[in-house]
Amino acid sequence: MSTNSDLQKLLTWLSPAFPVGTFAWSAGLEAAIVARTVHDRATTQQWVEGNLSHGSMRTDAILLSHAHRAATDPAQLQDLADLCLALTSARERHDETTITGTAFATAAKAWPTPVLANLPQPCPYPIAVGAIAAGHGIALEATLLGYLTATVHSQVSVAVRLIPIGQSDGLAILAALEPAIASMATLCQHAALDDIGAVAYAADIAQMTHETLTTRIFRS
Repeated sequence: MSTNSDLQKLLTWLSPAFPVGTFAWSAGLEAAIVARTVHDRATTQQWVEGNLSHGSMRTDAILLSHAHRAATDPAQLQDLADLCLALTSARERHDETTITGTAFATAAKAWPTPVLANLPQPCPYPIAVGAIAAGHGIALEATLLGYLTATVHSQVSVAVRLIPIGQSDGLAILAALEPAIASMATLCQHAALDDIGAVAYAADIAQMTHETLTTRIFRS
């Protein structure tokens, strides 16, 4: 069961103000917006929900879950990091998860835990979040719920700024996706590594396409 102290940590660590820099990355969404695949509230919600249910968000959440359980085992964390990086579909996606993961681990040193010494180098973002949360005794489901909520918020923020769809539509998307986020947090809490399998091909292609854009605002 999560405590108020756990909630404080999650709110701080997963806040846009935490010096991780997730706001600078779009995970290919910028390319989808440029291509007009995503162009309004409805297509934004479809894109984000597809990634949540069938794409990289689901994959990362499963890996986070296993990193949470393996927090005291450096060898297992290294294996999970290797698997996470092997599953990245594009160079920019690789950079996104390793740069934000390393930044998260560095910033989290303000909350000391022996688990920090167990993290692989480089450390993908979901591996860092899962292991460090476990190091502070934060419940897995709460960690997953916080992580997925923050990731969805970050994607919607890209659309709000870049399409732009406006704050009202952005908030409507966030409200509509709350049940899906909660369901995915529960599912990934119990998922095996063999349950990893993404079919969000459009998102993968968008991540690969992004580096070819002539003008880019986001880093991925």
